[in-house]
Amino acid sequence: MKTSLRRCAALLILTFSASAFANGGDSLDQVVVTATRTPEVEADVLASVTVLDRTRIEARQASSLPELLRGIAGVEIANNGGLGKVSSIFMRGMESGHVLVLVDGVPLSSATVGTTAIQYLPVEEIDHIEIVRGPRSSLYGSDALAGVIQIFTRRGSGPFEPDVSLSAGSHGLAQVSAGGGGATGRLSYSASGSYQTTNGYDSCVGAPYISAASPGGGCYTVVPYDDRYRNASYAARLAYRPSEDSELDAHILRAQGMSDFHSDYQNREEFVQQSAGVDGHFSPAAGLRLTMRLGQARDNALDEAVGLALNPQYPVGPSTYRTTRNTGTAQADWKIGAHDTLTAGGDYLRDQIDSDTQYPVRSRRNTALFGQYDGEHGAEHVVVSARRDQNQQFGAKTTGGAAWGYRFANAVRFSASFGTAFKAPSFNELYYPYYGNPGLKPESSRTAEIGLDHGDAGDRWSLHAYETQIADLIATNANFTADNIERARIRGLEAEVAGGMRQWSWDVTADWLDPRNESNDPNRGKLLQRRARASGRARLARQFTGLRVAAQVNVSGPAWDDLPNTQRLGGYATLDLLAAWQLRRGLYLEGKLANLAGKRYQTALYYPQDGRNYLLTLSYRPRPSH
Repeated sequence: MKTSLRRCAALLILTFSASAFANGGDSLDQVVVTATRTPEVEADVLASVTVLDRTRIEARQASSLPELLRGIAGVEIANNGGLGKVSSIFMRGMESGHVLVLVDGVPLSSATVGTTAIQYLPVEEIDHIEIVRGPRSSLYGSDALAGVIQIFTRRGSGPFEPDVSLSAGSHGLAQVSAGGGGATGRLSYSASGSYQTTNGYDSCVGAPYISAASPGGGCYTVVPYDDRYRNASYAARLAYRPSEDSELDAHILRAQGMSDFHSDYQNREEFVQQSAGVDGHFSPAAGLRLTMRLGQARDNALDEAVGLALNPQYPVGPSTYRTTRNTGTAQADWKIGAHDTLTAGGDYLRDQIDSDTQYPVRSRRNTALFGQYDGEHGAEHVVVSARRDQNQQFGAKTTGGAAWGYRFANAVRFSASFGTAFKAPSFNELYYPYYGNPGLKPESSRTAEIGLDHGDAGDRWSLHAYETQIADLIATNANFTADNIERARIRGLEAEVAGGMRQWSWDVTADWLDPRNESNDPNRGKLLQRRARASGRARLARQFTGLRVAAQVNVSGPAWDDLPNTQRLGGYATLDLLAAWQLRRGLYLEGKLANLAGKRYQTALYYPQDGRNYLLTLSYRPRPSH
């Protein structure tokens, strides 16, 4: 523990030493809507926020959304063996199901599993991503205990611009994408599509079950075959402005494909991830903005056994899971004065399951009312919000949040916040055969946070400390069934800095975490699963004429893969090298050599991460990039 603390302290010292001479960085003029459900300049948001715009997304040369999110402050990713394999987000030490994922305002997750299959969401269709850390149930309801990740698809503007890219990489990775968008008069439009395929690699070194004394783990089998993956996706958006004070916007994102995996009984999943919605924005009076949204998210999976009969003694047929989430929102934002905004609204959610697995309950509704005050008075900024959810299964739940900030003359802002949040158990946690527990209680949390932030045209840095108390945390017990952990406590410290000098730019993130089980059971005092005590990322880039090169280091301390802390995941550090050449106007050749030293490591026990690998991309983008 002392060693981890020393390493984290050293990393933080290096982080803020770098900020002392930084004089160039990312702009904080971007508008963020996720933190308060209203447009707000990023520098004014009273929350820990990261925005990945399209330029930053392209600079990272990520092949998947989990890879893109890796190294973001407060975010850890556990992956079960490469592209298209199960990936989990641990934000600020909380569970994957505690992160609400939105696509253009529509919640996208599985009603059965209770999480979002981020491994299937395509990168090429994303315009930008807003990542807000900290409880947001007072605005969004269930699932937003740790924070919210909102993905925005591309939106057309100006003259038509095409976008084409071709990629090839390790393990037979190939990808092609094309799209375009623009605007004419009051109409804007965009459409894009991509196809990704890879042979994969042997993604699991599982241990077969032998006896109760040797129960095995991972995929419970040893099969020396590569695990293929393919994904065909598209996104489209059409917006029309009847007047300067109104807009109608229709959007869709769909990904469909298959992923092979290792298992005793089933070894392939065919999937569909889809989010679609229609938004309307109106301003019937000065200072008043009304928003209406109808949305639908689909998460479909067909799990089956193909090829080699992995366990002929216990054959298992195909299993289908189709979940649909229908949502509706009505929201009014009233600007009273120059710096005060009142927000009020309501949300509707209905989950529906269609599966050959016998769930005794296959649907439920949730309705909610919420309100917020957001005001600035001189150097002070106050945001207060509250929400009342009525869940068909678990009754009423009230959550709230309050944040206060004070900006000093040197552009440094101090902030303090407190928020409560909750999550309703998923259908799998309640009813899945031999795992579910119908007696589960909803999880609830309380989080207190303080922060220091600085951002101007020259540099930016932030330091946030927080503590979260979780009651009735849902986890898998020793009998492999879902159960409530009486109490857990998470303390953390996260730091970010970004800047530049002449042709140089850099950014560093560092996280220290202490996630503890505080229940009155044999695991009291143990660390929660798959959370490293210390982690971080450092990136250094240099711009030449027509050429940009970068190096990035990802580090993570050791973690445990089980509640009793007997199965250890080793710490690791990886080095990636990236380059982008502008061959001519709009034409780029990009290359990435990842995990240069070929480090062997696991973020989930028995599932090795890729060794040294590469990616080459040829793209045509008329708009400025990098």
